[in-house]
Amino acid sequence: RHVILGDDNEKITAAITDMLGAGMDMVLCTGGMSVDPDDRTPLAIKNSGAKVVSYGAPVLPGAMFLLAYTDDGRPVIGLPGCVMYARRTIFDLVLPSLVAGVRVTAERLAGYGEGGLCLDCGECRFPDCSFGK
Repeated sequence: RHVILGDDNEKITAAITDMLGAGMDMVLCTGGMSVDPDDRTPLAIKNSGAKVVSYGAPVLPGAMFLLAYTDDGRPVIGLPGCVMYARRTIFDLVLPSLVAGVRVTAERLAGYGEGGLCLDCGECRFPDCSFGK
């Protein structure tokens, strides 16, 4: 399901809870993830009832990544704007685990701080590189 909303945390929360209620395995939210006062997506995710694991990750690009889980273990993710233009981001590091049902912890996210800078190499060899290692 694809829904486009403005920076209205109540509408974003309603969309998240609607998707979870419809049985979605995972909810991805994009936009409104920086530290600007009008960015409402992190609040909306929190208000959905999902428990926030981390808001922020030591990875560039992708530092404003948010990961939360519902009580039944479904991820609700706030994706920073870089996922729309960067070749590799924090999302590339966590998505395989999320799809496989492997829970991503705050400790694991913190561990990405070693090698958490994509060097944007001329020829990308991800995942055979130091990004996220």
